[in-house]
Amino acid sequence: MINVGIDSIAVYTSRYALDLETLAAARGIDADKYFIGLGQHKMSVPPPGEDIVTMAANAALSVLEDIDISSIDMLIFATESAFDQSKASGLYLHQLLGLPSRCRTFELKQACYGGTAAIQLALPYLREHPDKKVLVVTSDIAHYGLGTTGESSQGAGAAAMVLSVDPRIAVIERHSGFVSESVMDFWRPNYLHEALVEGKYSSKLYLTMLEKTWKEYCVLSGRNFSDHQYFCYHAPVPRLVEKAHQNLLKWNQVEIAEEEWMRDINCSLHYGRLTGNSYTASLYIGLASLLDLVDDDLAGKRVGFYSYGSGLAAEYFSAVIQSGYRDVLKTDYHQVLLASRQMLSYEEYETFYRYAYPEDGSLLDVPVYNTGSFRMTKIENHKRNYEKLDAPPLSVIVNEEEDFAGQLRARAQVS
Repeated sequence: MINVGIDSIAVYTSRYALDLETLAAARGIDADKYFIGLGQHKMSVPPPGEDIVTMAANAALSVLEDIDISSIDMLIFATESAFDQSKASGLYLHQLLGLPSRCRTFELKQACYGGTAAIQLALPYLREHPDKKVLVVTSDIAHYGLGTTGESSQGAGAAAMVLSVDPRIAVIERHSGFVSESVMDFWRPNYLHEALVEGKYSSKLYLTMLEKTWKEYCVLSGRNFSDHQYFCYHAPVPRLVEKAHQNLLKWNQVEIAEEEWMRDINCSLHYGRLTGNSYTASLYIGLASLLDLVDDDLAGKRVGFYSYGSGLAAEYFSAVIQSGYRDVLKTDYHQVLLASRQMLSYEEYETFYRYAYPEDGSLLDVPVYNTGSFRMTKIENHKRNYEKLDAPPLSVIVNEEEDFAGQLRARAQVS
């Protein structure tokens, strides 16, 4: 049997963020409504010049550091934040990364499930072409109205993964449970800039489809709860994931202390607590968080994955972590990125939020902010223009011996 899966993974998020305590003060509410009620602490806020392409490019630049790009002959860009009804966002990314011209490139959409769909499409291709690699990139900006109930769950992020035969990080197993239904729990018509959400209904569907896909996965794979050591979930908000995992325990008649079951999921939630919802990227930012922050050696451990996309499509699958996985992680990059973000005042957050790109074809020179190694420079005649920058390395003013990983792991254990 040919093993296929994740050979490398890197995530990226905006260099700017809003502490939800600042948002709570501006809205005149208790910050615990966010910290405890949602399990959310901060949200990433993209500045002008940062979009799904620049975030994807930053994540991909990191994930391709030790990869021969001539081996990449497929790029799948999963997003629900696309800005063009025809041209795939991946084509901008293909150019910025200098990928080979012989590289199938396309965009994939199905709400937050898109990244998982991209992976499942890539795996059989790799079994047929074992000398090739596939670059899967997920990138999204969760954007709701100012003062709306969804505002506190906003966020932004990208996850880039190189998939290959004999992967260095995780072998994705063959069996999965999946389901599709046409429902209206979350959607965004072309003429709206913010999504429409039926929050309680969507949360109910999230839990219902978890049960359905989990049971099918167990029947097809012959596995049960005890065969999995850790769990990753799509995380619209962390508190929903905690409820989902409690339900999974109940359905499997597993009785363990809260401290123990929280250990199974907490490290996977930590990056998301700091970035907010990132739609297609959320599940895979959770995987990066798990790999980076769990103290124990995960080699040989099985991780269960629940992917949910409103509208809806859902899937439960699993992967086994490989020996030596830590040698190829981007832990230092991730921890410094999160530690060095600029915290915004409420006024700065609202300024970023209200910044609008023209929709009439007029010229806009985009102001310069910290967008990493790529930025959108202007919009002219309805065309977005990008450039690659000679960006300085990530840095943060701290004691050189400060242990970022240790800090993050400690916070993850108590979140």
